[in-house]
Amino acid sequence: MVAEVMAELAELEDPKTREVNEKHGDDHGVNLGKLRALAKRLKTQQELACQLWETDDTAARLLAILICRPKAFERDELDVMLREARKPKVHDWLVNYVVKKNPHSEELRLAWSADPDPVVASAGWALTTERVAKKPAGVDLAGLLDVIEAEMKDAPGRLQWAMNHCLAQIGIEHAEHRTRAIDIGERLEVLKDYPTSPGCTSPFAPIWISEIVRRQHDKTVA
Repeated sequence: MVAEVMAELAELEDPKTREVNEKHGDDHGVNLGKLRALAKRLKTQQELACQLWETDDTAARLLAILICRPKAFERDELDVMLREARKPKVHDWLVNYVVKKNPHSEELRLAWSADPDPVVASAGWALTTERVAKKPAGVDLAGLLDVIEAEMKDAPGRLQWAMNHCLAQIGIEHAEHRTRAIDIGERLEVLKDYPTSPGCTSPFAPIWISEIVRRQHDKTVA
């Protein structure tokens, strides 16, 4: 079955798609829409998902994430998988589609946030951003802002991006911390000059926070 799936993935390989993906650090050439269609056809298959993951092939790992059962993984399994997931898309999908739905997510959030590996730590911050937005009770928001203020400016790329997202989410969701979140963003100037396509919101935290809060306000009064 693994050989059949790998052969099908090979048939879906497109050089132009690979060229675009490689600019973002992802080494695969499979259109994600076609990958999702394949996953829909295969349906959930935990054993096959684990076997595909072991191939160390990026497209196969993305497919594995789509057909696995997120709650079936043990804590240590997910820890190993995350440390293996060095490609940005695999990392992001693993955190968002699997870890967030796993019963060990909070334990992993705490462990990963303090990890010396910045890529692993970025996963901890991504899970923290989820808590800030959906389950803020018990999260020390002021403490998070302290860490962001002290460490985000010099953090490596992916970790910096995750910390910046958390900063923006605190400012968007928690009015009592909004002024400080915007102030931190303005002083650190992280992603201030990030190129933003027309119609998209800048990832620069002060602009991001203000724009989303404005939209929420407009929706409320409409």
